[in-house]
Amino acid sequence: MKPDLITHPPATMAATAPTLPPAAPRPSAWKPMLPALGVLAALAAVAPVLTPYLTDLLLKVMILSIFALSLQLVVGITGLVSLGHAAFYGIGAYVTVLASGDGGGSIATLLPLAMGGAAAYALFVGLLGLRTRGIYFIMVTLAFAQMAYFVFHDTGIGGGSDGIYLYVRPALGAIDLEDRRTLYFVVLAALAGTYGLLALIRRSRFGAALAGIRVNEQRMRAAGFNTYLYKLAAFVIGGALAGLAGFLVASRDGVVNPEMLGWHTSGDVLLMIILGGLGSLRGAVIGAVAFTLLREVLSTHGLVGPLADHWQLTLGLAIIAFVALLPKGLIGLMDRLSPQSTPRGA
Repeated sequence: MKPDLITHPPATMAATAPTLPPAAPRPSAWKPMLPALGVLAALAAVAPVLTPYLTDLLLKVMILSIFALSLQLVVGITGLVSLGHAAFYGIGAYVTVLASGDGGGSIATLLPLAMGGAAAYALFVGLLGLRTRGIYFIMVTLAFAQMAYFVFHDTGIGGGSDGIYLYVRPALGAIDLEDRRTLYFVVLAALAGTYGLLALIRRSRFGAALAGIRVNEQRMRAAGFNTYLYKLAAFVIGGALAGLAGFLVASRDGVVNPEMLGWHTSGDVLLMIILGGLGSLRGAVIGAVAFTLLREVLSTHGLVGPLADHWQLTLGLAIIAFVALLPKGLIGLMDRLSPQSTPRGA
């Protein structure tokens, strides 16, 4: 009877079979998230001791971070340079105020309406705009954003150039956004959720497809991917997250105006992700922090004296210097200085 070569291999075969090296331990999926989790924990811990000014400043930074993260999905991850992202931000804010009326509204109703309204307009813009590329796509997004701007600026629906007021801030049970401390934790939770969602998207098959489209869309089409639908999905998700930021800023300020939809707002958020580092979620947050702090410092007379009257000029020069000296953004500098840097996309 012949020996069973599968269950009882000959001694010579066992002796000559190559031995594979032990598999390297896979890095934990949570390890790149540890710095972000640490920052979120620190923000939660310091909330009870913050002054009203610092509370408002951190609220502004966190909301702008959500706004920047929403654009990072479109520009840094998918490769679609948009100059009209402020339209979704402003629409989210206006829907919040208009749907609230004089008696206020529930978070459970207003938040989906704000995100849904922004996502619907993003879908409309994307269906038409994504048939173009490059500079033409930039101009199409700018045109649609300006169209939305003039709808609110030149008609009675949005109160004209003065805007409209939110008389009663949204609430849901014990969660009342009239209370600044409650609003702080709601915005912090929204930032954590947005960052976590985009981190999951990056690690998914959908995120891998978006990265492939950014690098070489023609090759992705040749491989059988419907790149138009992938880009449209990313554009709509980015618009919905910008609507979330709009809902939060309307709840914070209690007033909205057409300037929120202006091209300069789109330019500001684009500068944030460039300053922080394109393609990096941490870079979007760091860019929002740096941009906000730069503006605060350069517009304060007590810190820069008479130059505060010309803060737009000094801010522009500072950003030009940052971009020229740090082509990969602030996140690139941090990765170079860090002995064990986390993955760039995190």
